[in-house]
Amino acid sequence: MFTNRTINILIPIISVFLGLLVGAIIMVVFGYNPVLGYGALWEGAFGDSYFFGETVRMVTPYILSGLAVAFALRTGLLNIGVEGQVFVGWLASVWVGVAFELPMVIHLPLAILAAAAAGAFWGFIPGILKAKLGVHEVIVTIMMNYIALYSTNAIVRHVITEGEDQTERIAGSASLASEWIAEMTFYSRMHYGILIAFLMALIMWFILNKTTRGFELRSVGYNPHASNYAGMSVGKNIVLAMMISGAFAGLAGAMEGLGTYGYLATKSGFTNIGFEGIAVALLGANTALGVVLAAFLFGTLKIGALNMPTVAGVPTELVEIVIALIIFFVASSYMIRWVILRFKKEGK
Repeated sequence: MFTNRTINILIPIISVFLGLLVGAIIMVVFGYNPVLGYGALWEGAFGDSYFFGETVRMVTPYILSGLAVAFALRTGLLNIGVEGQVFVGWLASVWVGVAFELPMVIHLPLAILAAAAAGAFWGFIPGILKAKLGVHEVIVTIMMNYIALYSTNAIVRHVITEGEDQTERIAGSASLASEWIAEMTFYSRMHYGILIAFLMALIMWFILNKTTRGFELRSVGYNPHASNYAGMSVGKNIVLAMMISGAFAGLAGAMEGLGTYGYLATKSGFTNIGFEGIAVALLGANTALGVVLAAFLFGTLKIGALNMPTVAGVPTELVEIVIALIIFFVASSYMIRWVILRFKKEGK
């Protein structure tokens, strides 16, 4: 009745249902109407063209940060440094967008590639340290988040500008924004980056499932000792996996720099795009399609939550609780798996 593939699909679905259910119970306990609350959330995400555009805009970097985490996990690595890679990708894309005056056919691809290269470089450092010295990637990537944050702020203030806290706006030839999309969605910040996000999801699937290199990357992740015995270069594949993961994260930064904002301002803290990507990857079971669907769920919750206080009187913090509950149930998937298998045995 239930194959392993079916169970793997059911676990995130059940996790989302349980998260929403427990969230509804919490609403009732604190005196809120869950039907009105979730209705306001839906209206806030898809109620009109503007909200729909904002939801898609939020989904775009989530897809790419989720792919970054998922790719690393599929190759046996845990990239906690996606947030830092987002920063350097954002910086590189805006820098190219501000510094050059080129035709769009050259300028926009150059800015996007610069972001991917910057993210890949930021992933290369923990990758080479793990491959050559055995330094755990979790420790290095966490530390590099802070290096990226403060280095980016310093570069904005003292290199790109003269003491300013914000760069100039990028040239129109490097922008992902579209007047046509803006008019169609009542001037939301939706942009063409969603197409890049979908393309990257397809590329991740193709690399991991349809190429020899992808097979090697997955093999090293599953069993590095057996892979080494089979003649695969474990170190080389570790570095490559971290660079590809970093490139995805750098592109997430480009979506913000070239699409949503069109500039880079100094930050007092993290954007959380990279950290949310961990949750997106977990809910999406580290698959390309799963990450896309999970990113849409997270984008819907984040944007829809903004409508809940005004329409239903429900605080936006409740959505953060729902997200945390969903992640909790995904992390506790062994319990859901046990219930499904128990049901399977009783059904025989």
